Amino acid sequence: MELINQILMPSIIPGVHLVIVRKLEIQNFRGIKTLSWAPAEGINCLLGQGDSSKTTILDAIDLCLGARRSYTFGDTDFYQLDVENPIVIDITLGRLPDALKNIETYGEFLRGFDASTCEIEDEPRAKLETVLTLRLSVSGDLEPTWLLYSDRAQSSGVEKSIAWKERSAIAPARIGSYGNSNLSWTRGSVLNQLTDVRTDLGAELAKAARDARTNFGAKASTQLADALKIVTDTAKSLGVPVGASAQALLDAHAVSISDGAIALHNEDGIPLRALGTGSSRLLIAGLQRAASDAASIALVDEVEYGLEPHRLTRLLHSLGSKDYESKLQVFMTTHSPIAIRELSGDQIFVVRSDHASHNVINIGMADNIQGTVREAPEAFLAKSILVCEGASEVGVGRGLDKFWQTLGFPSFFALGGAYVDVKGGDPNKALFRASVLMKLGYRVRVFIDADKECTQETLSEFTKANGVITTWKAPRALEDELFMSLPYYGVDALLNLAVDLCGDSLIDDHLKTISAGKWNLFTIREHSLTDGYTDEMRTVLAKAAKNKNNAWFKSISKYEIVANDIIGPYLSASNEEFVSTIEELRRWMHAT
Repeated sequence: MELINQILMPSIIPGVHLVIVRKLEIQNFRGIKTLSWAPAEGINCLLGQGDSSKTTILDAIDLCLGARRSYTFGDTDFYQLDVENPIVIDITLGRLPDALKNIETYGEFLRGFDASTCEIEDEPRAKLETVLTLRLSVSGDLEPTWLLYSDRAQSSGVEKSIAWKERSAIAPARIGSYGNSNLSWTRGSVLNQLTDVRTDLGAELAKAARDARTNFGAKASTQLADALKIVTDTAKSLGVPVGASAQALLDAHAVSISDGAIALHNEDGIPLRALGTGSSRLLIAGLQRAASDAASIALVDEVEYGLEPHRLTRLLHSLGSKDYESKLQVFMTTHSPIAIRELSGDQIFVVRSDHASHNVINIGMADNIQGTVREAPEAFLAKSILVCEGASEVGVGRGLDKFWQTLGFPSFFALGGAYVDVKGGDPNKALFRASVLMKLGYRVRVFIDADKECTQETLSEFTKANGVITTWKAPRALEDELFMSLPYYGVDALLNLAVDLCGDSLIDDHLKTISAGKWNLFTIREHSLTDGYTDEMRTVLAKAAKNKNNAWFKSISKYEIVANDIIGPYLSASNEEFVSTIEELRRWMHAT
């Protein structure tokens, strides 16, 4: 008996007895050929491109666990319309209540879940959590079946479904665009989950319907007296029994008060279903959390829909984004950087497909990925990411992209691109960040200076993982590369821009300091008219431009101007190696 108790009563979070999804497995459903995923206990926010099947994952959970006896499937619900391969959706449930661990009722179907490997064993045993797997299957006849599954039950031909009472209890709440059904006491609504007490007002509702018919009839008979007299006389003359007089009453079928008749209203009597989309979603999410002791799974597609940023943050908090111990298991999708910024790495999952299978990858908390979540959340919504050493590289990328658009090239943003600024310093940091993003399936390129060397180990690992880097001729920083590689009139344009941005006096002081008084703004300009910009003059200009306290261009907006107005227009006349580097960057940014 003690061993049985160990098997059937695994350790779970104290005080929590809520059914949650331990594992989701999908075969041949819509755009998904195969998927196997062990979701987190709290929030599971799915990211991915528009065709990555994020919503399909939510639909699969809803269709498998929802309290429904039927659903109309079509050929389009099958992967590539292949009805010969059945749809199979398996959801393995953990944290089972006692009713679902009853050996007499469900013994043939109880299985074991190993949290360390996220694998399921067909026989429960000590140190494994006891779980049940519910399977939704649809064959070519389009008739769905919802049955419990275990290998041993299938081999012995035993079939059983979860009792309807338990099925209703585990059904997920779908927080959609509109929440009318959840703002009245309808079957399965969140309001019915807030308390064990059920509305038992059938007699009162029936009486209210009868009173409405009677009261209406008393008033209508006076206003319609002439018409009623004609009806009565005609009926009598034809021998049609209508009694002493026909009456104008509300039709008994038209006035029926039943499921959903009791709804939430505000103090002025206005139904809360008249709330805006965002307000409805916010209220229902809060109610769902309050009701999570009864129903612990919520589904939210495009969580940002209809909400301003501050209300989106409140909605995420209501769903448990900041909870240390999650009461509610949430499956959501988003295309909002604001939503991503409010979440932690262990709550965010990227959906990837290689056509043969789908994978759901947790971005995690390692390698300072949370810094990217906070500073560049839009990167996780992109296809291609340019990881930049600092603001200067971001500005160059944006400025060149703007210039290339004037030549007819598509925007990097339009192609699903994004920039990540790692805030300078150690160049290894850019390679570390890029490596993490590459592991998540993003297309990544690093854009760094060459004045500081990466460690050989870091560079070797990055290259081995097929990482690509845009950098300059060693040991140049960006300013060095520009002043050394641009043609005469490009350098002239850089100097003029620096004067416009910083003023003559500051530029003059920097040149004097760097050259120990040999050069100033006047002499640089004077000699350039006769000798052009010599290597010595270019070196002095580059060093002065990098002044630690007042760098000439070091910001996104300033380097955007440099790239759009100077690098782009003067590139063809620049140093050949510089041209090659910029062209390589352009090809990568415009690759689909």
